[in-house]
Amino acid sequence: MTCDSGCEDLFTRCAQNPILSARDWPYPINTCFNAGATKLADGRTLLLVRVEDRRGISHLTAARSTDGITNWEIDGAPTLGPEPEQYPEEEWGVEDSRITRLDEINQYAVTYTAYSSAGPAVALATTTDFHSFERLRVVLPPDNKDAALFPERVGDRWAMLHRPMPASKKGSGDIWISYSPDLRHWGDHRRILHSRSGAWWDAGKIGISPPPIKTPEGWLLLYHGVRNTAAGCIYRVGAALMDLENPERLIRRGDEWLFGPETDYERFGDVGYVCFPCGATVDESSGMLHLYYGAADTVMALATARLDDVTDFLLRDGR
Repeated sequence: MTCDSGCEDLFTRCAQNPILSARDWPYPINTCFNAGATKLADGRTLLLVRVEDRRGISHLTAARSTDGITNWEIDGAPTLGPEPEQYPEEEWGVEDSRITRLDEINQYAVTYTAYSSAGPAVALATTTDFHSFERLRVVLPPDNKDAALFPERVGDRWAMLHRPMPASKKGSGDIWISYSPDLRHWGDHRRILHSRSGAWWDAGKIGISPPPIKTPEGWLLLYHGVRNTAAGCIYRVGAALMDLENPERLIRRGDEWLFGPETDYERFGDVGYVCFPCGATVDESSGMLHLYYGAADTVMALATARLDDVTDFLLRDGR
């Protein structure tokens, strides 16, 4: 894969892309995309995929694979679906999960967008098995989305990245951090990464993609950036490094995007010209980063890179 802007060939698209599409589903759907990802205790990869049904309402369905690429075992019914009678904040669906393993409490935290007539809000649920969930409900009110937890406490508090959309910003948005003692009550909100202005690839808005990845050099943030053009929006993927002890402190941010929509399955679909990752896994033995992304809001795809190559690129060429 060659980045549009001429940056190094950090990411390689999987030869089997798209790795999941509507034809793979065990029940009728419109599209499947924007999946959170994690490694299970048995070594399998789990994706919690956003599935849009034929009404246009989204739910989340788990898919499991031994190699993280093929032979997906997909739940035969929605794994986490909207329940608007009990949770009115989900009346228009649940979307775009991110999964963080919290070893301290031996649970997985799932952040997702709860969508309703009030707007998109950040919701959080916990699970040990991806069969039953404890909903903590909305933890950050509308308009807010693109939330992901750090896998360990910062000091004595949990930390979460998210993207509020204040009306005064007129369609742009930045990445913020918030803190909590208990995963339920969040405060001390601060902006840590802003969208750029002008012709930049991430001048429209930015949002965290998978949860932060801990590296020796710092917290790796892979984020999506949006550029508004005369032909519509383009969603691409970039990166930044934040300090391990103080994730509000930026170490390096790349000027160039790492990859963007180039293939037909990324350029054409329900929402064209979109590469939108929500999940990633890292193979500890090989150091390979597996980035799972929704393509054109229609299918699931995979790109891989050496984790060290991404951090080296930022340290060398970022600012």
